[in-house]
Amino acid sequence: MAVDAARASLDDLMAWVGVDGLVAALRTPGLLAAIDQHAAAVRDVLGERVTDAPALAEYALDVHAAAIVEGHLLPDPGRLDWSDAPAYLMRLVAVCALADVADCL
Repeated sequence: MAVDAARASLDDLMAWVGVDGLVAALRTPGLLAAIDQHAAAVRDVLGERVTDAPALAEYALDVHAAAIVEGHLLPDPGRLDWSDAPAYLMRLVAVCALADVADCL
């Protein structure tokens, strides 16, 4: 994936789940801790590529695709109870957090 396309994909992801998820996490310490754990898992998978926009975008696309294949409905994040968010959404929010820190947005 090209860098510009990856950044656009990460921007879209941030608009879809990242903003709502991170705002909810800032209000709820337990949720923030859960997102941090998901971010650690992403760092474990991507290693040095965790600051690479294409690697983050491809990882997020894989998580999203797997959720669809597993039959998960993709909820409206604005209406979601983030304290009970499914793991795949938490993982996507973690990708957004990592992308923000890595200046990939």
